[in-house]
Amino acid sequence: MLVTVLRRGLQIPHIYGGLRYFATAAASRPVPSPRVGSIQSPTDLLASFGRSCETKLKVESWDELWKMGGAGMRRAGVGVKDRRYILWSLEKFRQGHDPADFAHPERPKKKIRGWGPSVQFGKRIRSRRHR
Repeated sequence: MLVTVLRRGLQIPHIYGGLRYFATAAASRPVPSPRVGSIQSPTDLLASFGRSCETKLKVESWDELWKMGGAGMRRAGVGVKDRRYILWSLEKFRQGHDPADFAHPERPKKKIRGWGPSVQFGKRIRSRRHR
């Protein structure tokens, strides 16, 4: 146990140093039980989130899914956007929301790249200065 020493020589046990870890660790949060209906396994839950999450993350048990954090998903090879979406969806499910209410498809890819279209009104734009 760490001890903090004051000016007068009093020793006070230092118990608050490591509490921040336990307050934010995923292991300390309650594991919700599977809900009655179509969600009975981790694969069913990930499938209800959409975005083919069940193919990107393979877990065997319900507890393993809830104890896994971002670092565990990274070791499993899940990409950053997918990892953030899965963690966000798991927290929503933990709070009691239905996946049908909060699951949404991925944002479509941009069709036009760069600073703007190079063709406007049927004419190719080369520069903004007058010639």
